[in-house]
Amino acid sequence: MNNISGIAAAAGIAIAKAFVIKELELTVELRAVPDPEAEVARFHQALAVSRDELNVLKERTLQELGEEKAKIFEAHLHIMNDPELIGPIEAQIRSGHCNAEFAMQETSNMFIKMFEDMKSTYLQERAADMRDVTKRVLNHLLYAKSTDLSSIHKDVILVAEDLTPSDTAQLNKDYVKGFTTNIGGRTSHSAIMARSMEIPAVVGTKHIVDQVQDGDLLILDGLTGSVYVNPDQETVALYRDKQAAYEAQKLEWQRLLHEPSVTADGHVVELAANIGSLSDVEAVLSNGGEAVGLFRTEFLYMGRDNMPSENEQYHVYKTILEKMEEKPVVVRTLDIGGDKELPYLQLPKEMNPFLGLRAIRLCLDRQDIFRTQLRALLRASVSGKLRIMFPMIATLDEFRQAKDILLEEKDALVREGIPVAEDIELGIMVEIPSTAVLANLFAKEVDFFSIGTNDLIQYTLAVDRMNEGVSYLYQPYNPSILRLIKMVIDAAHAEGKWVGMCGEMAGDAIAIPLLLGLGLNEFSMSASSILPAKSQLTKLSFQSAQQLAEEALNCATAQEVAALVQANNEKLTVS
Repeated sequence: MNNISGIAAAAGIAIAKAFVIKELELTVELRAVPDPEAEVARFHQALAVSRDELNVLKERTLQELGEEKAKIFEAHLHIMNDPELIGPIEAQIRSGHCNAEFAMQETSNMFIKMFEDMKSTYLQERAADMRDVTKRVLNHLLYAKSTDLSSIHKDVILVAEDLTPSDTAQLNKDYVKGFTTNIGGRTSHSAIMARSMEIPAVVGTKHIVDQVQDGDLLILDGLTGSVYVNPDQETVALYRDKQAAYEAQKLEWQRLLHEPSVTADGHVVELAANIGSLSDVEAVLSNGGEAVGLFRTEFLYMGRDNMPSENEQYHVYKTILEKMEEKPVVVRTLDIGGDKELPYLQLPKEMNPFLGLRAIRLCLDRQDIFRTQLRALLRASVSGKLRIMFPMIATLDEFRQAKDILLEEKDALVREGIPVAEDIELGIMVEIPSTAVLANLFAKEVDFFSIGTNDLIQYTLAVDRMNEGVSYLYQPYNPSILRLIKMVIDAAHAEGKWVGMCGEMAGDAIAIPLLLGLGLNEFSMSASSILPAKSQLTKLSFQSAQQLAEEALNCATAQEVAALVQANNEKLTVS
């Protein structure tokens, strides 16, 4: 038995035989063409067939997974229509010295290299899109036949170098019980789609394609990131029990769908979801979300060539508010910068982009962008319970300036006869230590705080959370982080304000009792984490969690905090 470790990308346990997808060898050779125009026509024919395939995939994905996932194929279609790609390929062919497939590969490789060299995770993932598009067109130019994943009609676990969005969209989850890949991470397209389809996945194993043969029995543990190759009967039996237990656990979570988020001793909190698009709202509601704790509006601006218009934004915000049916929706204003870039903004390159012109700083600098978004939000406010939140606020002056701009746009809309809600709550993200330290002053002026732990940890411990070399310093349970969280919560409660958390820490099983004990009011997490978190909360004692939090604040290290929580599991739980 061989145990291979990777990244747990989609939860669940699968046991089935391996279906290994070997990369199709596409041999591209340079050759001269006697009739360049005929070769250009052959290239365009391959593009046309590829577009037809993508349109079919887009429609299927739209029906089965929703609008946001279908946008992946819109992006692929956009690449196929991009004159920046098509023009150079045509020019090479027309030179008379280059066949279509060679020109396609040479040009696309140039773009792939350019994307891979960029620091932005978003732009690096565009390299994967370009590879997917190139492979599709080359298959037609070379008359190659790729594996038809939609034709699989037996229980399998897919094993591949990587799965492209095109591959993942073809999967029939009645037969594909899970997949594992050499490359990829939790934010790759294949991982995101696996979670949407509820197919267990382990990615980033590095060499699993070379270690598995077709027909090998696999156990895929999407909870821990482990893959067992040809396990013994004892291990199979153990994982059959774990699989049954996980399915039973999911049924238990479903029974909590319409139950309130209340501890065993009667303390009520709010469980909310972080979303990035309109299509994510269905997952919030189907998982019992009581609010949207964070709508990342930057995704409206990404993957396109220009800014979304006021009307386009208005319709998205309005629809989300309507779908949530008076449940609160916290909308974060544009948070671009750091690892999120908009190429069409053509912002100057920065030595330290995470400390540079990003988020509220960019919005205050580019008020044309900011005012357009605020107008759209204010217009939509009458459609539900809107809360507006400014990101990366470091000083009171920034908050006051942003609030003044919002009030100016509100007054302008009222003068135009456009209705605006009067009960919009206005808050800030707490992700910079200076804001946490001055929380008592901010609390007098804001309606709420939402703690963004992803960046708060990064800035407090001076650790680049994207850098594997210093990942050991990314410590959510570090006592310094807990003390800053306590400062924020205490300051807010002293002014009668509420505090939420929208960082990854809010859905962490070890952190939940600590945050509960510190007095956090709202926990916002991925939609799929809501029911597990609710299950945990309903068993906890608020009084015991308060005592635990007090002890944790006096710990010296993150390891001590985690050990403290684990040692007190029984005391925290009310039977």
